[in-house]
Amino acid sequence: MRFYPLFFRVAFSWMDAERAHRIGFSAIRAVHTVGLGRVLETFSAPRPELRTAVFGVEFPSPFGLAAGFDKEGRGIEALAELGFGHIEVGTITGQAQPGNPTPRLFRLIRDRAVVNRMGFNNDGAEAVAPRIAAARASLERRYGAHRPIIGVNIGKTKVIDLENAVDDYRASARALAPHADYLVVNVSSPNTPGLRLLQSVETLRPLLEAVREESTAAAGRRVPLLVKIAPDLADSDIDDVAHLAIGLGLEGVIATNTTIGREGLESDPAAVEACGAGGLSGAPLKARSLEVLRRLASIVGDRLALVSVGGVETAADVQERLAAGASLVQGYTAFLYEGPFWAASVNRALTKAAPVTTETGRA
Repeated sequence: MRFYPLFFRVAFSWMDAERAHRIGFSAIRAVHTVGLGRVLETFSAPRPELRTAVFGVEFPSPFGLAAGFDKEGRGIEALAELGFGHIEVGTITGQAQPGNPTPRLFRLIRDRAVVNRMGFNNDGAEAVAPRIAAARASLERRYGAHRPIIGVNIGKTKVIDLENAVDDYRASARALAPHADYLVVNVSSPNTPGLRLLQSVETLRPLLEAVREESTAAAGRRVPLLVKIAPDLADSDIDDVAHLAIGLGLEGVIATNTTIGREGLESDPAAVEACGAGGLSGAPLKARSLEVLRRLASIVGDRLALVSVGGVETAADVQERLAAGASLVQGYTAFLYEGPFWAASVNRALTKAAPVTTETGRA
């Protein structure tokens, strides 16, 4: 019997989900602080066979941690010690904000799913930027050329109206791009009013052009730029985003964010209803996320990178996404259910499988 699932049932399953997250994340950071992370790393670090180059950046493994776990760059080094090839920090907004009222994070354990309406709670771009800079410098000293990669995910501040959204994203890009290995424009969370309206090509084009311009100027280099989309987009809208990404010369698309749908859940309907509004992540998203990936891959080919996220639980899931056209694969919700050795187990299984060799996206 695996230890962590039993530990989860005893220690965390009864606890408020956000409190459990804080405790778990604090424990991971504490292990790093006292130096035990280096011990963990002896078996969690990805093997050299897993190194993969995407948009001119070498990733230690194609498997990484999606945005949402470390919203403020407080545990990047600790998470790297667990074996993630990259850690995507955020979502970070131009201004600090507390997020939505609590409770705002709920588990559907029977479905191995989570519903969240966190609302981009974070300290704001200016406060988070120094943490990311310090973490990157530390990773460079420790790992050299083969360090874990830091992605930075940016979104709209809630109090900023859509007419001023571009300037808000510019502020985040200005502060964060100099420290990011890649930058993600999040226009797909369901928890910020009006945000998903930015996914339409008419509004998305000027936003992405502005973030590209601002990030290049701030960093003094071309920072790989990706856009994250929702699984709830119509197929025609997915096609439009793919063609836009190609036309703008983006480095990639991340597919997908959480869904507002609740179809096919095994949990008691009353429990699902009690969760209320928010984005659903985890195993129920697997089929749609894979469907969106395949649709994008059929359009973009190898002209840009596709990062697949949504319902990823096992190394077999990672391999399936890579075979379907993904350059990188991310997970998050399964981390809550599988525990701190999840990434290491995925990496070990990937190493036993066929070697991963990919070079995708623009340099």
